[in-house]
Amino acid sequence: MKVDLFDFHLPEELIAQVPLKNRAGSRLIILNKETGEINHEVFNNISKYLSEGDCLVLNDTKVLPARLFGIKKDTGAKVEMLLLKQVEGDEWETLVKPAKRVKEGTVIEFGDGRLIAVCTGESDHGGRTFEFKYEGIFYEVLDQLGEMPLPPYIKEQLDDQDRYQTVYASVPGSAAAPTAGLHFTESLLKEIADKGVHIAFITLHVGLGTFRPVSSDDVEGHDMHAEFYIMTEETANLLNKVRNSGGRIITVGTTSTRTLETIASSGNGRFTASSGWTDIFIYPGYEFKGIDGMITNFHLPKSTLIMLVSALAGREHILHAYHAAIEEKYRFFSFGDAMFII
Repeated sequence: MKVDLFDFHLPEELIAQVPLKNRAGSRLIILNKETGEINHEVFNNISKYLSEGDCLVLNDTKVLPARLFGIKKDTGAKVEMLLLKQVEGDEWETLVKPAKRVKEGTVIEFGDGRLIAVCTGESDHGGRTFEFKYEGIFYEVLDQLGEMPLPPYIKEQLDDQDRYQTVYASVPGSAAAPTAGLHFTESLLKEIADKGVHIAFITLHVGLGTFRPVSSDDVEGHDMHAEFYIMTEETANLLNKVRNSGGRIITVGTTSTRTLETIASSGNGRFTASSGWTDIFIYPGYEFKGIDGMITNFHLPKSTLIMLVSALAGREHILHAYHAAIEEKYRFFSFGDAMFII
């Protein structure tokens, strides 16, 4: 299967640079995955398309202010660092630039020494491992010194960093937001719950690999990045109950989808409390075992994410909906509009 099958032309002006003031004010395409029929809506009306007994699955990961700016202790040279993944304790995998200035043993200071990083290892493409030293609680120090790592296609500064967090974000660990969830407000979630729709949470910490382009010509040649996930016993039991009672399981975002499909695939369609690393790659031909529908944003051409939604709704249906969204000047990517595949 060729990667070019998932290409489309997107005018640059449709890439949303800033979030809307009203989270739930985004536009919404309702896509019927069986027929390809589309309807245009406003996200705030999404509860109309949910039924009592359904279950909405949200990813409660919280984006870390993972971009840090410091100086090398020995030379005073400026260094930019991006935290990628906690290895163990205070040791983290990172990306640094300029990487050539940072070798094993290099000491970098942030915030006049409030946070100190010692390089403990080197890898390719600017990857470095660091041991951090600080006083107090690491995440509190990071909140004071770090910046939100926005996707590379967003050039504008973010005035309110909370707009790159979902309103239900609670478990720190992501390098990027699960952006389909950015459309929900607390009042909209209450409206949905009041309708008798179950709300469940999983955690998947989004890595920067989510933005990594597919480098091979063939879909099957791409290696997915691994991301850490958690499903509690409470969520697993609820999902099994909903499935047994005939309710629909609706995931919010590709991260929730990948988590549920990882667990359902190893459990013959049933969910169990579990945690671990997933590198599941979902593209057309995949048979879904855990979900019935998905709320998602509009994704980059030739990305693994547009392949995932194409697996659920069919490539032709997805590209038809994308072309309709472009004609109607929908906003694309992280701060853009949304689609509900049902």
